[in-house]
Amino acid sequence: MSVVVTAPNPVIHPVAQREIFGALPTGVTAITGRTSGGSPRGFVVGTFQSLSLDPPLVTFCVDKSSSTWPTLRSLGRFTANILSTEQLHVCRALSRKGDEKFRGIGYEESPLGTPRISGATAWIDCEVISEVVAGDHFVIIGSIKAITPGTGEALLFRGGQFGEFTPEGRS
Repeated sequence: MSVVVTAPNPVIHPVAQREIFGALPTGVTAITGRTSGGSPRGFVVGTFQSLSLDPPLVTFCVDKSSSTWPTLRSLGRFTANILSTEQLHVCRALSRKGDEKFRGIGYEESPLGTPRISGATAWIDCEVISEVVAGDHFVIIGSIKAITPGTGEALLFRGGQFGEFTPEGRS
């Protein structure tokens, strides 16, 4: 039996926190929307998840320093594109800074007028219903307005590397 002793107000070092949570695999989701002028914009998160079935809600977190989120926030709607293992190039493109992230990325319009990236594993079209400031991030809650399955296996991220899920018993 081991005993862990902690200080009353422990100082958690960001590097240690990142290392510990980096061991936990996350899905790779592109959050996409439009500028007020109609240009496509997007960024990638590893925090997208279902929040509630009744009503159907989702959540994700975005760093307060994001230059893309304020643009998408202003229109109040987004599409969560669950990226497939074939879309590492999309992940890298949308992870860059600047306005040319969508160069070479195919997409269609969602029922909400937001970009649905071609080849995604699924598309979840949402309207923003809440945003909470939490530390150095915004926590976004979206109401699902349309959900469509795509094809392929979901892209995962763990320990600084991309990959895919291998079910137990498969080699």
